[in-house]
Amino acid sequence: MAVNSERQNGTLIARVDGRVDGSNAREFQTALESSIDSGDRIVVLDLEQLSYISSAGLRVILMVAKTLQRQGAKFAVCSLSTSIREVFEISGFDRIISVNASQEEAISAFKDS
Repeated sequence: MAVNSERQNGTLIARVDGRVDGSNAREFQTALESSIDSGDRIVVLDLEQLSYISSAGLRVILMVAKTLQRQGAKFAVCSLSTSIREVFEISGFDRIISVNASQEEAISAFKDS
């Protein structure tokens, strides 16, 4: 598992590559949290290269989303594969976290709101 991040026009894009499960959820959380600055107002988590996520990984995403919400920042995930999208739908995460088809869609949705 790897998390790579970059800033584009005031938006933090964090890309996750590999698997996130109980064995590396803490590492995932640390990597994600360390890439987010207190000044970030829009954070998009790109899951295109994510091959698997367990409940431990979902919990990390939820915790990060709640932290960002308290800071007044907007958070979305994008580019989910079919299997990852199913996990989000079955767990109900698609109803509490903004899920978008692409980075561009996620950024556009936030800029328009």
